[in-house]
Amino acid sequence: MPDNMSRPLIRVRGEGGASRHLEASVAEHGSPVIGILGTGDFSRSLARRLSASGYQVVVGSRTPKRSASLFPDEAEVTSQMEAANQADLLFIAVFPEHYSTLMELKPALAGKTLVDVSNGLRISHDGPSNAEQLADFFPESSVVKGFNTISAWTLQMGPRDGSRQVLLCSDNSKAKSSVMQLCRRMGFIPVDMGRLSSSLEIENIPLYLFPSWRIPILCTLLLFIFFYVYNFTRDVLQPYITAGKNTFYKMPIEIVNVTLPSVALVMLALVYLPGLFAAFQQLWWGTKYNRFPNWLDGWLSRRKQFGLCSFLCAALHVIYSLCLPLRKSARYKLLNAAFKQVKDGVQDAWIEEDVWRMELYLSVGIMALGLLSLLAVTSLPSVANTVNWREFSFIQSTIGYCALSMATLHTVLYGWNRAFDPAQYRFNLPPTFLLVLIVPLMVLLGRLALVLPCVALRLRKIRRGWEKSRHIRFTLPDEDCRNGLEDVSNV
Repeated sequence: MPDNMSRPLIRVRGEGGASRHLEASVAEHGSPVIGILGTGDFSRSLARRLSASGYQVVVGSRTPKRSASLFPDEAEVTSQMEAANQADLLFIAVFPEHYSTLMELKPALAGKTLVDVSNGLRISHDGPSNAEQLADFFPESSVVKGFNTISAWTLQMGPRDGSRQVLLCSDNSKAKSSVMQLCRRMGFIPVDMGRLSSSLEIENIPLYLFPSWRIPILCTLLLFIFFYVYNFTRDVLQPYITAGKNTFYKMPIEIVNVTLPSVALVMLALVYLPGLFAAFQQLWWGTKYNRFPNWLDGWLSRRKQFGLCSFLCAALHVIYSLCLPLRKSARYKLLNAAFKQVKDGVQDAWIEEDVWRMELYLSVGIMALGLLSLLAVTSLPSVANTVNWREFSFIQSTIGYCALSMATLHTVLYGWNRAFDPAQYRFNLPPTFLLVLIVPLMVLLGRLALVLPCVALRLRKIRRGWEKSRHIRFTLPDEDCRNGLEDVSNV
């Protein structure tokens, strides 16, 4: 009687319509023999993934008998020399400081492809890289750097979980092509990074700690500290100094809740400000072929991170706002207000203006959060890959400016007419929302200037290859022709 429980739950289509097991497939007849030197966690996950992809796998170990039980049944565990003799392509999964122990395999590895999967202990800018050292040890072999940016967990779970890109580089194009073919068969996406000299950059990648997030996170923290101190000075320190009123209880919730939307709106405006700088620079230069300054290039490349930090602050603002009525201080204030109303004999405390202000304020805020959520979701690679470039550009640009407009209007409704109230200028400091509105309004006004027909037409011509320096401008004498073509001749 067959054991149904031992069968894999998932099957995939192979070549010719035949099905094969995903996780425990038997090596296809005549498939290449792939060798692995090393028996660590990465080696075991790699052997499992190669076996599931239909390869014959031979693992070279210094202690084959002790290591055999750690690998899948489809993989043959033998000595390092035997593995080097059987395979034409071998993964070198040993620590770089142990490369010298493989020197006795030099004759067996001659003419074969060696894939170096190692990483360094620290970021190095001088070199040589581990892959270059391996190439020096085995000059008669073809060394390919790759798979070091893929974790053992990703290899074990397969390309359906984790990063799918595998960065590769080598001085031998034939060896690199064979490893790229192996990557595709395993379900990953090979990325050609050029010659072996790029291996130092590839080895440094796993050692970076959110390199593209450093400036956005630092900017978020600095803005949070600035607005928190500003709000603390106005709402807590000023009443305590001038009237002796103790409102320090506002520090954990209220001050944070006022600070978060301030940071969120400014960070969202900083997503679109570099694009305006770039557009106006192209208009000033009259060409799109001049290189932007390094600071602007870096800013443009980190816009997604700025947007996600803005979304985080906005989401936290929503959570803090929902928790405001749960505080003891809010309950005491409500009871005191109700008691005061009864004591004064007020039967109806309805104020039409305050009601409309709050209704509009909340409605616009919800719309802004919804649009910002859409921007955040489409920033995820798994979602961005499902839309074409025009759709992605429409969401990130048009919908993004709509989100910025709604968030700005949300702040304006919060301020309402408080900007004209002298009591709001505590310590002669303007209300927080006036400071917050400076950058978003600059961005929206800049965007409005770019959609003017005369400006938009010139910018479109520049971005389609037109250059001011290559054209001669003529002034047409006929009054009726002055609105015609202005640039009619190439130099």
